[in-house]
Amino acid sequence: MKTVSVVIPCYNEEDNVVAISQAVIAEFAKLPQYDYEIIFIDNDSQDKTRLLIRGLCAENPRIRAIFNARNFGQFNSPYYGLLQARGDCGILMAADFQEPPSMIPAFLEGWEEGYKIVAAIKTKSQENRIMYALRGFYYKMIKKLSDVEQIEQFTGFALYDKSFIEILKTLDDSTPFLRGIVAELGCRRKDIEFTQPQRRAGKTSNNFFRLFDAAMLSFTSYTTVGLRLATFLGMIGSAVFILIAVIYLILKLLNWNNFPAGMAPVLIGMSTLGSVQLFFIGLIGEYIMSINNRVKHRPLVVEEERINFEADGREGENRIESGNTKRPGPAAPRA
Repeated sequence: MKTVSVVIPCYNEEDNVVAISQAVIAEFAKLPQYDYEIIFIDNDSQDKTRLLIRGLCAENPRIRAIFNARNFGQFNSPYYGLLQARGDCGILMAADFQEPPSMIPAFLEGWEEGYKIVAAIKTKSQENRIMYALRGFYYKMIKKLSDVEQIEQFTGFALYDKSFIEILKTLDDSTPFLRGIVAELGCRRKDIEFTQPQRRAGKTSNNFFRLFDAAMLSFTSYTTVGLRLATFLGMIGSAVFILIAVIYLILKLLNWNNFPAGMAPVLIGMSTLGSVQLFFIGLIGEYIMSINNRVKHRPLVVEEERINFEADGREGENRIESGNTKRPGPAAPRA
């Protein structure tokens, strides 16, 4: 019997974790040909999420839990959770029901057809229309700017074959962007369209800064247009200002007494050049920060505790170092 791992990252999802586990179990009740495990990976929730997950694990040994020592961000935690899947395939989904468990049968059907990745693509959304439109514009922009064919309206909600997960374990990337990796590695993929429902309960943890982090990570990881644009605009700007300076000097020399120098051209030139420089210094800084995060080779996640992993001999493991092929080592005893 094939085993399916359902990985559910969560942060402050006390209103949803019990309901999402029940919904996933209900879907597999309709699919008796599959065994399942549910892996909750909690990113240091500050509400009752962990308490509820502990109760679920006590009631059902197929429900497992990983508790992170702190919040490791919106990319590392889901990625790390997917690497812990021991099934023949892994399904990554959010805990808030915006990625509906009802799509599990469609995922498995595509997987049985031979696809290594079965991805859910949003064609409509019941979220804020402005946000959906902005996301669509962002996806289209990245798709055009990137050297790698990016997937529009793909959040990472998908089924991943075990062979693909094994590839993910070999990647030496401490700040992985799963959506880009899926597009970059080019495994045989099937896309399934769906309408994204509203969040079932609770408040989303997404805010401007989290969305900006996602945008900058994909931009700096899969495009060089920012650096090229800085180079080209710098060359064009330099040529224009040099030309203006030469013309200005010639006019001054030819009409020394009748051509006042004035401060306006100087101020306009300095303000324009300074603003362009500051913009591109910030943009280059984003690239440097992305490089810096990768060369640190920090662990993807440090675990505080894991529950119900005893059956496969992995209780006490606490990390995959820097996202490479090393398996998690033994955890330090908790004080």
